[in-house]
Amino acid sequence: MPSDESISTRLKESVPNWTPNSNTFNIGSHSQQILLGGFIAGSVTTIVALKVYTQSFRRIKNGNWITPDMFAKKRWIKGVATNVGDGDNFRLYHTPGIGWRWPVKFRRIPVKSRELKDQTIHIRIAGFDAPEGAHFGRPAQPHAAESLTWLKDRITGKTLYCQVHQRDQYARIIADVVIKRSFAPGSLLANSLAMEMLRAGCGTVYEQAGAQYGVRGKEEFLKAELEAKNARRGMWQKGIGGESPAEYKRRYAQLEAGKQDVKSQSPPDEPAPRKGWFSRLWKR
Repeated sequence: MPSDESISTRLKESVPNWTPNSNTFNIGSHSQQILLGGFIAGSVTTIVALKVYTQSFRRIKNGNWITPDMFAKKRWIKGVATNVGDGDNFRLYHTPGIGWRWPVKFRRIPVKSRELKDQTIHIRIAGFDAPEGAHFGRPAQPHAAESLTWLKDRITGKTLYCQVHQRDQYARIIADVVIKRSFAPGSLLANSLAMEMLRAGCGTVYEQAGAQYGVRGKEEFLKAELEAKNARRGMWQKGIGGESPAEYKRRYAQLEAGKQDVKSQSPPDEPAPRKGWFSRLWKR
């Protein structure tokens, strides 16, 4: 019978790096690798799920929820127009992800004013300026009511896609607005709301500081306005004369500034002369 030493020698020759009493693998080390791999996979899954939820499913309640990072990335937001306050701005109820429409409907859009309070984003249509309505004690411009009615009929209750650019001085979100195009809303084929309104003669191109025109650029906006002027549509029915929304706002700003200057330069009222004791006694 071969001895133990000869058996050990043969095993060493047939199995490289074999040592007596060693296991073919280390059970403790293998378990640690499994735990580490599971932890890494779980962490990656959590991060990805959170990112998908944040970008596609978490609802943006109002304009305060829109961060500088969203402006920098010019993020697109889908929602439904719930209210139109003026000819160039409206309220958007953000409807991310799925569940808002049949056949997969398990989320609802509020309809009552108290339910919508602080739950909508105030959108200012980029690159477009509608005739001013009557507010702040100022009279309405011609065609202001017609532009407001046009916008209400066009977007109320409809799904819109808004690409956010910046926040204006009234805390409104300036955005490119597209109707009925979920695929590639930023393309030139999308139905731009501002371009539709310009062609319909509902307003003029907004050209003040900070103006945004999206992928089309300012020239395309000016062409749309010129098309409405030549066809005498909307506010151009009586010709191209008249005061533009920008000129209207500038005129009233100057008038109000002038009133403030006059008020600040007027001398203060002099106090009434103090009556003596004899006058007070005689009055009695």
